Amino acid sequence: HPTTVLMADGKTMFAVWSIGHGGHAGPMAKSTDGGRTWASIPTPEEWKKTWNCPSIYRLTDPQGKERLFVFTARPNMTHSYSEDEGKTWSPVRELGMPCVMTFSSIVRRSDGSYLGMYHKGPDGKDRTPLACWQTVSRDGGLTWGPPVLAATKENCNPCEPFMFWSPDRKRLACLLRENSHTGCSLMMFSEDEGETWSQPVFTPWGLSGDRHAGVYTKDGRLVVCFRDMAPESPTRGHFLAWVGTWEDVVRGRPGQYRIKLLQSYAGGDCGYPGVELLPDGTI
Repeated sequence: HPTTVLMADGKTMFAVWSIGHGGHAGPMAKSTDGGRTWASIPTPEEWKKTWNCPSIYRLTDPQGKERLFVFTARPNMTHSYSEDEGKTWSPVRELGMPCVMTFSSIVRRSDGSYLGMYHKGPDGKDRTPLACWQTVSRDGGLTWGPPVLAATKENCNPCEPFMFWSPDRKRLACLLRENSHTGCSLMMFSEDEGETWSQPVFTPWGLSGDRHAGVYTKDGRLVVCFRDMAPESPTRGHFLAWVGTWEDVVRGRPGQYRIKLLQSYAGGDCGYPGVELLPDGTI
């Protein structure tokens, strides 16, 4: 269950993940050649006291200071940050936001603040109904404001949100895993940089999956990777990419095509994607 981040040089990447299904954090790998080769790097021992699918982000504060952040879900959502590109890390700090999964998406807004979204069940436990919550940081990720409910839907369990901007950066979209897996995934949109969201509706069939993550290609198309959970899909449970446009998403159209990337021999939990776009257009 990895997440990744690409550094400003366009070739250095970090990946973090947890041991086992929802197990402790700690492993990290670094690539200096755009993800072609990787080497494990040491992390603080106390990371092993945090749990469930860490995620990693580059965040910049209002003074222009960039930090790498690693967030984990338990206990009460934690973070540890690096001010020297991953060489050393701050002590783990609890953020006081009980959750099932920490931030699966963070976007920067026009005023420089960051909007982070995550999911939880009642009392922060992995019980239904699940809902997505959001919070804002105005100091580059060091502190976060009070969480606000972002998405619920009757008879559905929205989780693992993936936010991305429209090509003109005037609208936000959010794709949501729907954890009952009885139909398609969910999507919603914001006209005010995430202050408010439309009611979640079902995605096109081909975008139905778990843990969406994607990038825009240089020709303006979207490439979104996820675990396929589309109803009656011949590749259900496997790992694939959907290719289409912003308008395809907004209008509920099928998109151009889907690419099967990996055959899963792990049952229904084949993993999560880390997706990065390199300067030469390689994904």
